[in-house]
Amino acid sequence: MEWTDEGTIIGLKAHGESAVILEAMTREHGRHLGLVRGGRSAKAQASLQPGNNVSLTWRARLDEHLGEYKVELLTSHAARLIAAPVALYGLGTIAGLLRFLPERDPHPGLYEGLSVLVAHLDEAEMAPALIIRFELAMLTELGFGLDLARCAVTGSPDDLSHVSPKSGKAVSRRAAQPYLDRLLKLPSFLVEGQGGRRPSPADILSGFALTGFFLRRHILDPRGLREPPERARLVEMATRAAANAPPAESSTA
Repeated sequence: MEWTDEGTIIGLKAHGESAVILEAMTREHGRHLGLVRGGRSAKAQASLQPGNNVSLTWRARLDEHLGEYKVELLTSHAARLIAAPVALYGLGTIAGLLRFLPERDPHPGLYEGLSVLVAHLDEAEMAPALIIRFELAMLTELGFGLDLARCAVTGSPDDLSHVSPKSGKAVSRRAAQPYLDRLLKLPSFLVEGQGGRRPSPADILSGFALTGFFLRRHILDPRGLREPPERARLVEMATRAAANAPPAESSTA
């Protein structure tokens, strides 16, 4: 058995004295593991870093075997990402989510989303919103997607402002008024047609609260798991940013 594919490294584990087991999200073969002989050498370590884009050739006698990887570096992102806390926490968060996918199950849309995310993960103003969008995509791929296209009450796509925690469907501002204490906020950057402006720190905090609620309900709690520390640090950073943000300007009639 043999194939060659492109992938993003999401994890490494030492194996024996000199090898590593490399975990990558690949374009055509999903989340896939393989043994890299000599992967702990100084020469190999520069290429075998989480976030790097690589060409992978996988070989095994049988399809169900772990197999071995031959790795060629395509684009190095690690040096850039390691200098940005938001990138390190973000990559750890996303890698943890990807591990809920069945191994070797193709998810080309997630691969493309991961590629975009890694390219901007060290940009503090863009990364949090991209991570939230990726979390929404993960919920969809795992069968728990949210319906944010139109109001669950009126059917209208206009003025969506909240999400029902029961149904995962959007609710318009007017329909939400009697139930504000029971609904989750829907930040405008997640509403179709309203993603042009830069999300405010409060929007980012609302986005993390929204995806976090459904990740806990559908993914973490059923497995008896807690929120990963990397994601908790991202939320902490968003909370500090929201607390330090200047108050929004109010308009007068």
